[in-house]
Amino acid sequence: MNKPNRKQDALDYHAKGRPGKIQVVPTKPTNSQRDLTMAYSPGVAEPCLRIADNTDDVYKYTAKGNLVAVISNGTAVLGLGNIGPEASKPVMEGKGLLFKIYADIDVFDLELNAKSVDDFVNIVKALEPTFGGVNLEDISAPTCFEIERRLKAEMNIPVMHDDQHGTAIISGAALMNACEIQGKKLDKIKMVVNGAGAAAISCSKMYLSLGVKKENLVMFDINGVLTPDRTDLDEIRLEFATDRKDIKTLADAMKGADVFVGLSAGNVVTPDMLKAMAKNPVVFAMANPEPEINYDLAVAARKDIIMATGRSDFPNQVNNVLGFPYIFRGALDVRATAINEEMKIAAVHAIAEMAKKPVPEEVNLAYNLTNLKFGRDYIIPKPMDQRLITEVSAAVARAAIDSGVARSVITDWDAYAEELRNRLGGTDKLLRNLTSKAKQNSKKVVFAEADTYKILRAAQIVKDDGIAQPILLGNIDKIKKIIRDNDLDLDDVQIIDPREGKCERFEEYAQYLYKKRQRRGVTLLEARKMITDRNYYGACMVQFGEADALISGLTKNYATTIKPALQIIGIEDGVNRVAGMYLMITPKGPVFFGDTTVNVDPTVEELVDITVLIERTVRQFSVDPRIAVLSYSNFGSNDGDVPEKSRKAVKILHQKYPQMVVDGDMQANFALNADLLADNFPFSTLNGKPANTLIFPNLESGNIAYKLLQELGGAEAVGPILLGMKKPVHVLQLGSSVREIVNMVTIAVVDAQEKEKAATQTSSKRR
Repeated sequence: MNKPNRKQDALDYHAKGRPGKIQVVPTKPTNSQRDLTMAYSPGVAEPCLRIADNTDDVYKYTAKGNLVAVISNGTAVLGLGNIGPEASKPVMEGKGLLFKIYADIDVFDLELNAKSVDDFVNIVKALEPTFGGVNLEDISAPTCFEIERRLKAEMNIPVMHDDQHGTAIISGAALMNACEIQGKKLDKIKMVVNGAGAAAISCSKMYLSLGVKKENLVMFDINGVLTPDRTDLDEIRLEFATDRKDIKTLADAMKGADVFVGLSAGNVVTPDMLKAMAKNPVVFAMANPEPEINYDLAVAARKDIIMATGRSDFPNQVNNVLGFPYIFRGALDVRATAINEEMKIAAVHAIAEMAKKPVPEEVNLAYNLTNLKFGRDYIIPKPMDQRLITEVSAAVARAAIDSGVARSVITDWDAYAEELRNRLGGTDKLLRNLTSKAKQNSKKVVFAEADTYKILRAAQIVKDDGIAQPILLGNIDKIKKIIRDNDLDLDDVQIIDPREGKCERFEEYAQYLYKKRQRRGVTLLEARKMITDRNYYGACMVQFGEADALISGLTKNYATTIKPALQIIGIEDGVNRVAGMYLMITPKGPVFFGDTTVNVDPTVEELVDITVLIERTVRQFSVDPRIAVLSYSNFGSNDGDVPEKSRKAVKILHQKYPQMVVDGDMQANFALNADLLADNFPFSTLNGKPANTLIFPNLESGNIAYKLLQELGGAEAVGPILLGMKKPVHVLQLGSSVREIVNMVTIAVVDAQEKEKAATQTSSKRR
């Protein structure tokens, strides 16, 4: 796309539909006249009076505690310079957008026609009753230093100039990790900083706080090296002046330097300058949009370099969005009176440590990468990593409490972490709980389609996370090549190719299959051939205890995958049929759908069996099932084969399983809307809470419903979860994502744990 088109696209993006990027959205009901009288007059008087009696109640009855002002005078906007307050507004709106989507913080952007320190400070100070925090943005130096200093001293809410401290915090974390990888100690490195603006000064102060020695730091501005004899420097910049007489130019300073930090202009560093640096150099070329040296030029000049830029199209982007949303989130949540140095340092360490942890697959997918891990090309987390809100916000909140600037103290940190996840629409609490359960007693899981990248990537994730111990089936050379090409860490994982016929228990498996199927037309020769099929071989591994669960189905249809498991393992004792269930992760919580994959048009008795099977499984997920047997009818309001079948099934369930919370026939909206159900059918056994388990009268309705909810409702579908097998076998959707595979492995491990527990209990009873 050419530049004129890009420019027009940007203009269209901001102008199309409702102009701008943000709007105010009510958080309370406004549907009735009563709602409006509560929201405004006369009901609003009550919270006003409470706040008048106790000012701190403003946090209880208003949005102050989650409201940040993004404030600028437009004197130093991005790379655009002094363009004025009106022209800065799109940037400030964008900053507000980032606050919201990354940390669920509401923002009012304020563009001030105030260039003097006094005018600016007086306006912002007068706004303190409105806001929980102030983010200063795009204010020119040196004015920004004095504005921030005075506001921090004269206000009792958190104030931070993100252009200074955001870059300092993120690059500080990057510096710590880069030096660790390169084998350099912070108190020994020689550093060159090119740029002496607000960001460069703040970054340099941060580096000193982390251990860099001032005598080892040389700083340049547009007029050259900062020295004590220069008469054009203010006190802030004089603090970084050097007495070294051997340095006249940037090239001089780069000789033997360990670290270069650029916060200046593009293309001021040459490959020869990099070649003159010390062994294993660290280069942060953070000028935007053009770095101080092109990324490709830099890595071509030095193979031992660690390179970071401010751009998203290169590795190691120093992006302030890694910091400011979460720093303010932590500060707001403890009602901090300031954002102090302790809180900033805590953010640095939290960000640095996060980069060393295994990367969620959704982050790899977002950046079109395959195996992102701590190293030269990954020294700080990616902005799309949703763990930032829990890791960084909690670290900042702790530091605020420990340093004495918090007015509210957090005592339950697990609950706080859950609250933070929920702010991002986190509705996967159930999956997190299942993951935690799986990790407590991981199981051996055999992957029947291990010659695909997705399966191998999922295998590495569950191995690294301690969820499962993978066993890989497939062409050994092909699997090893995929592992090698994608730098996966699976060298110590067992790989088996059943086609070779040389596997340790191959003949034993073949004999077992032959005995089970000899009266169904299967000869021993055919049994041996069938065992070379990975689904048959994997099922035998589970049957013989070589593995605890089987995962398959990524590249084959459902029937092809399930048939070998049914023939080898069979269905559970006391169960009449297998069934398929999906766990739907929705904004309102988890909902279980069944049957969605196996039984096409179940009879009344089969519908009862399916419901019993699903009810038991839902309980294994530590959820109390509230079951609705669905139809197009509500409690006999319509006749027909489907309503009649649903009604009869419910009648049997009520008679045989009186402890089960189940009702029907009913329509889906009544099942999921407790108020609607109570108003119209007060006799229903489901009254009080909505259903969380939906039994569909046939496969087509269940299958259509879960796919519609997945696509239109944005729900995450986990499944199909195969129910009723004697041992755990779980079938993937064709073309599942890595995340979906990991979810299914987690389900399989928990299933294996439950079956193991049930077998132990049965054995104890027999004794």
